Amino acid sequence: MQIRQAQASDAAGIAEIYNDAVLNTTAIWNDATVDEADRAAWIAGRQGSGFPVLVAVDGDEVVGYATYGDFRPHDGFRHTVEHSVYVRGDQRGSGIGRQLMMHLVNAARENGVHVMVAAIESGNTGSLRLHEKLGFVETGRMPEVGTKFGRWLDLVLLQLMLDGPR
Repeated sequence: MQIRQAQASDAAGIAEIYNDAVLNTTAIWNDATVDEADRAAWIAGRQGSGFPVLVAVDGDEVVGYATYGDFRPHDGFRHTVEHSVYVRGDQRGSGIGRQLMMHLVNAARENGVHVMVAAIESGNTGSLRLHEKLGFVETGRMPEVGTKFGRWLDLVLLQLMLDGPR
């Protein structure tokens, strides 16, 4: 497995992982799926804004991806980012998410990020445990702020303090 910056040619694999999460999990609180063109534009937009989009590839197959972006649009939050990490369904639990996160945290440090935020559905114990093992600490819980599959969802906020500007 290799972890590298995403390219437009990775858009189909990223879309497949994203759509599986939309249709089958509460990891993404969207109802609509996306196509390859949407994800290609998304990759270009993220990278054009200076944010990393990392992919884990096994041969030619995308098996996971991770990125971060603005936490909030206001100037005062310029040193804080919110991130996402997703792994293909048949690869979850294999350590790919951890590897992607370690690369993403390193990228954040190199880019002077001060705080990384994770917003995770409270029932996603695998993701919560992964983040805790990487040093993220829970800083808040927001009951019933989202809905999917006909039920209310709670959001857990975690953060990791980095070495960025003080």
